Amino acid sequence: MSRTGVPFLFTTRQGGAETDGGGPPKRMHPPREIAVSERASNPQTLRQRIVAEAVGTAFLLAAVVGSGIMGERLSGGNVAVALLANALATGAALVALILTFGPISGAHFNPAVTIADAARGALGWRDVLPYVVAQVAGAFSGVAAAHLMFGEPVFFASRHPRAGGAQAFSEFVATFGLLAVIGGCAQLRSSAVPFAVAAYITAAYWFTASTSFANPAVTLARSASDTFAGIRPADVPAFILAQLLGAGAATALFRWLVPPRAAPPSTVATIRPAAADDGANVLARSGVNSPP
Repeated sequence: MSRTGVPFLFTTRQGGAETDGGGPPKRMHPPREIAVSERASNPQTLRQRIVAEAVGTAFLLAAVVGSGIMGERLSGGNVAVALLANALATGAALVALILTFGPISGAHFNPAVTIADAARGALGWRDVLPYVVAQVAGAFSGVAAAHLMFGEPVFFASRHPRAGGAQAFSEFVATFGLLAVIGGCAQLRSSAVPFAVAAYITAAYWFTASTSFANPAVTLARSASDTFAGIRPADVPAFILAQLLGAGAATALFRWLVPPRAAPPSTVATIRPAAADDGANVLARSGVNSPP
């Protein structure tokens, strides 16, 4: 997922004529290209992007922790029902939040995604620390908001144990899968990123023993919640280490599977058609640096 997020505003060019989402042809352009605006008409400053990351991450944690509390209270002790409610609410929130904040900051909400984006050259390394700080601050704010909504203490250390090799390996698998979904979709089918990420996380709640935290900022903040979604602080370091290893492995794999292509020095990214790119649609990102 690039720093500009999912390219929602685009113009299709078919048969040399430009249309706006299926309308009548307007003017002629080179055939069979999709021009994707990359902050050319509405550039976002670093301050705007980090605020978007903080607010988006806060809402994500409010959804995760709040739905966990609600699910546990309403399920009558049925953990499966509580987990299902937690997973569905988290997945739905992810779609909405990525669609909302993607065009502004990239909707990372996750230090592992931010570091991977920088490693792929889609985000400047100078922006990584502000992004991560905003994500962690937003995550704790979201936990606090969820607690206040349900009448719980603002912060209280979790006693929910998530220890052992199986749990840590689950986080490696969960984060590897998340970065694989992002890496593949962002390069080949970027408009699907919000739905693919949400679907993957919803599923990973159920096929991983750890319920798929897959996010260092989320992991840190959930250690301050002694609720259904919490994690004991002592178990946090192993989770974060496994998450970073999984993210690194997935990033390296997709740099080989889908090598980044050099883009011309322009503020517009171009998706070239399959026939021109050996059978794959490849998003050629702009090489322009982030605004200060």
